[in-house]
Amino acid sequence: MEALLPSFVRRATYTTMKTILFVCTANICRSPMAAAIMRQRIAQMGLADQVRVISAGVWAEGDQSASANAITTLRQRGIELASHRSQLLTPELLAEAAIILVMEESHRRSIFYAAPQHLAKVYLLTEMAGRHEDVDDPYGGPLTLYGRTADLLESLIDTGLPAILKRIGVAL
Repeated sequence: MEALLPSFVRRATYTTMKTILFVCTANICRSPMAAAIMRQRIAQMGLADQVRVISAGVWAEGDQSASANAITTLRQRGIELASHRSQLLTPELLAEAAIILVMEESHRRSIFYAAPQHLAKVYLLTEMAGRHEDVDDPYGGPLTLYGRTADLLESLIDTGLPAILKRIGVAL
């Protein structure tokens, strides 16, 4: 159906969608977990037609699945992650994003060095919840560590969601 619309209409529709971009290191643990949790929250709020949620990694090897423990942890919470495929953070993703939520200060520095023009829209995820700390990487850890990471991500997203939506201009 969309292909039948004139290009200016398709562009207008596309530009009204706001993109939230989560960034971590390899895009197989924290950022895909955060993106999946955020997608669930956005859908529950009825905002899926206004907000797109994606993730990428500053050192990601493209087309990798999420870690088995990340998939299991979110499955236990009723959130699907099995279809996730990792992607490297690109200039196009940075340009498209209305807000970029990183897991560590080192990710913010990586973006600063690669694309300083986007730094004004880069925040630690914890900053949206009134904190300022890194979200530790559970990679290689036991399922219980992934559970604690998911608990933290859910708490940060639930607390920070009003601030995130306000920053991207989406009304509750």
